[in-house]
This record gives sequence, structure tokens and C-alpha cells, in this order.
Amino acid sequence: MPPPLCYPEEMNKYLELGQIVGTHGVKGEMRLNPWCDSADFVKQFKTVYFDANGEKAVAVLKAREHGNVVLITLDGVDSMEKAQALRNTVLYIDRNDVKLSDNSWFIDDLIGCSVVEKENGRVYGKISAVDKYPANDVWTVRTPDGKDVLVPAVKSVVLSVDAENKTAYIKALRGLFDGEESVKENEN
Repeated sequence: MPPPLCYPEEMNKYLELGQIVGTHGVKGEMRLNPWCDSADFVKQFKTVYFDANGEKAVAVLKAREHGNVVLITLDGVDSMEKAQALRNTVLYIDRNDVKLSDNSWFIDDLIGCSVVEKENGRVYGKISAVDKYPANDVWTVRTPDGKDVLVPAVKSVVLSVDAENKTAYIKALRGLFDGEESVKENEN
């Protein structure tokens, strides 16, 4: 077994997966509102946690998609009453249990990243929120003067992210920041 990975202090080892929002049936199955790209993502986990420190682990017996929620059965939760008692509980995952695809990051790691123009090193601000939309994610970047700028998280804008050093490199769209040309286009 490989040694556990170490992360900078800013990077949490245990990340929010979603929230139990209700019961499903009478045998302990619960409705989980996943806070990830897809409900399918939840099905890969054999263990989840009831706390952000990973001290209260529980085995996942079954997880299946059901519309935009996941129906999940946890070890020891075998009645509607036990399931109901967990309503509004946030479940966590261990980041070591996840292999992210290229150009994918945990939202938790993006929050607080400095947003820097790759071409000239200009710092625009820090990511304060990430919103999910059908076409693409949108980052809210808080500028030093307190203004919020919405940045589309698409390949032509987001060039790379160094989550360990809390830096996101972009090629800003013209007029995105301060109403000025942020990146001059080649006129050749």
C-alpha cells in the first residue's frame, strides 16, 4: 500500500461530496444531493465520512443514480427512521480515493486561487466561488477593489491551474476585467 499523499495545509484531505436530503423507501436508502459534476461520480466510492476530519467512516453498500440525486445505502442504516435521522448530513470523501481527469480540479482547491494572466503576470484577483452551468463552470473572481468578475472556465480562457500553489493561469477575454482589453489579440 503506497504511503498517504501529503497536501499543503490549504488543501483539505476530506472534501464535501453532497448532502443527504431525504429518505427513499423504508429500508434505509437515502437521497443524496451530490455536489460534484455528476451523480455517476458518487458511485465510485466504497467509503464516505460523516465529518471533515475523516474520523467517522462508513461503508457505502449501494449507490445509484436517480434523476439528479443519488440513492445511497450506508452500512448500519437499515430503516427509514435511521435514514431520516441523517437528513441534512453532509458526506465527505477522501481525495486519495479520486483520480481526476486532466484539466479537472476540486472546487475546494480552486477557491482562493489567485487568477493570473499567463502572458504578462497580471494578477486579477482570487476565485471566491465556482458555479456549475450546463455549458461550463463559471468562476467568480474577486478583484482587489472588491468587484466580482465572472470568468467562464473554458479551455480558451483557463490555461492551467496550480492548485498546490493556489494559482490559476488564464488568457482573459477582451474587456472582462475593468472594461479594458485584458489581452491584446494578434493583428497579423
